[in-house]
Amino acid sequence: MATQLETLATQFRKEHIARNGYTMNGEYSSNNRNALSDGDEKGKGENDGKIGSSVDIQNRIDNLTRNRYNTNNGYSYANRDAISDGDERGKGENGNSIGSSVDIKLRKEHIARNQYNQNTGYGVTNRNAISDGDEKGKGENDGKIGSSIDIQNRIDNIGRNRYNLNNGYSYANRDAISDGDERGKGENNGQVGSLTDIKTRTDVVARNKYNTQKGYPDF
Repeated sequence: MATQLETLATQFRKEHIARNGYTMNGEYSSNNRNALSDGDEKGKGENDGKIGSSVDIQNRIDNLTRNRYNTNNGYSYANRDAISDGDERGKGENGNSIGSSVDIKLRKEHIARNQYNQNTGYGVTNRNAISDGDEKGKGENDGKIGSSIDIQNRIDNIGRNRYNLNNGYSYANRDAISDGDERGKGENNGQVGSLTDIKTRTDVVARNKYNTQKGYPDF
């Protein structure tokens, strides 16, 4: 005798099967009419050259109608819409032409503003690359280096510099040795430090009660 649970399960199974459109005699498979593209919204599988539901097919027709390219006019590097022929579509090289009509127009404008071209290419010998008294060129030219402003700034800086070819800075320069001024601090005849250094050292030594005559006791 079936239990109450088994009785309920049998009842529910019958209800579900009654709602299911697919049965042993009409089960769902790749060959079922609801799996094939036959003009309704259910089936989408290939059927006599058709693929997709009715909506899919209609959308595909609409898209193909708007598409400029088809089996008779495929898009490729040789298609007129792929090559530069004076319109806005094609940009591929065509003869000596590259780019769309707008590209070509902008290129001409840029080239017109560019002072360098095949006849006056920019290089190390171009007048705008060498130092010749203007602001453009800075490369060495007959001993000159830098733009006009660079050269003027260098002259100003050298004018303020105490040291030059005739008075180079080194350990022997008077501004490097201790000779009683504030500049030099290097040892010179037993003296070390600037004028302030020597004065401060003298004051500190004077206040120190330990010296060479009275050393600090060593316990």
